[in-house]
Amino acid sequence: MKRVAILIAAVLAVGLVAQASGASSSGKDVLAFDTLVGVSGPFVGAANPIRDVSGGGLPWQIDKGTGELRADGSLKVEVEGLVLLEAAPVPPELQGTNPIPAFRAVVSCLTTVNGAVATSNVSTDPFPATPTGDAKIRATITLPSSCFAPILFVTSPTGAWFAVTGV
Repeated sequence: MKRVAILIAAVLAVGLVAQASGASSSGKDVLAFDTLVGVSGPFVGAANPIRDVSGGGLPWQIDKGTGELRADGSLKVEVEGLVLLEAAPVPPELQGTNPIPAFRAVVSCLTTVNGAVATSNVSTDPFPATPTGDAKIRATITLPSSCFAPILFVTSPTGAWFAVTGV
């Protein structure tokens, strides 16, 4: 009787593992987040890019950033209050404003190319952004066949990042 119980437990465990491994199917989240952080400190400018994405030329701050990326490439990002930092070195007349009329989202994945680790960055088209730094990005992107450790950037139309997933 004890062996039958162990066998049933093993079969159930295998079933749960098989269900969990389906996380890469088209309907599942690849990345879900409720935190974005503005570019600051040593990440401002081109000196210290993250995954080949350079920071904006001035520090930025954000009130709120949320989103999700699905395995089928559907992407939803909402930002509120993504504006230039309300402090030096931002010129006083620009502090707390968004001078950029459109944002893009860039999804950065680690993947493999010929057996070696590589970075793959995929960008959306530009989406309108308000002067107060609010934007909704809705897009479908083509992800690499494997997307490990995804990071999402909110960038300028030219690709400099203003906010990134993380804290």
